[in-house]
Amino acid sequence: MNAPVAFRQTSAMAIVSLVAGLLGWSLLPVIGSVVAIVTGHLARGEIRRRPDALEGDGLAVAGLVLGYLMVAMAVVGFLFVFLFFGGLLAFIAAAS
Repeated sequence: MNAPVAFRQTSAMAIVSLVAGLLGWSLLPVIGSVVAIVTGHLARGEIRRRPDALEGDGLAVAGLVLGYLMVAMAVVGFLFVFLFFGGLLAFIAAAS
C-alpha cells in the first residue's frame, strides 16, 4: 500500500511578507517594507519550528529581500539628499 502523503500548508505570514514587500515597492514604501521584514522573520521561525506542517520559506525570503532592499535604498536616498543639500548650503555660506 502507499504511504499517506503529508499535506503541508503555506505559511500565512510568508504570504503576508511577500505581499507587503511588493507593496513596499509600490503603494506603502515605509510601512510595507517594515511589515515585510517583521513578518518574513516570523514566518521563517514558524516554518523552522514546524517543517512537517508548513512551507513557504522562499516566499518569506523574497519578502525579506524586498523589504531590506527598500529600506537600504531609502537610507541611501536620505543620505544623498542630506549630503547634497548640506554641501549646497555650505557652498552658499562660503561664497557669501
